[in-house]
Amino acid sequence: MANINNILWKRMETRRRQQVEAAEKRRAEEAARGVKDPEKVKRMQQRAEEMERREQELQKDGGATLKWTAD
Repeated sequence: MANINNILWKRMETRRRQQVEAAEKRRAEEAARGVKDPEKVKRMQQRAEEMERREQELQKDGGATLKWTAD
């Protein structure tokens, strides 16, 4: 009886692992759907996050100061 339970347990674990792998694959395909260059999208997102972070830092410091010069 213990042997049967062990076999069933291994089958359930294998099935669970396959389901997780399939879900990860679907998630990756969904993220890349309609995108020709996923790496470019990641770089653009990182750049946007960096700019947002810099804007927040500027707001903490009292905003950006602009200096006009006349030639």
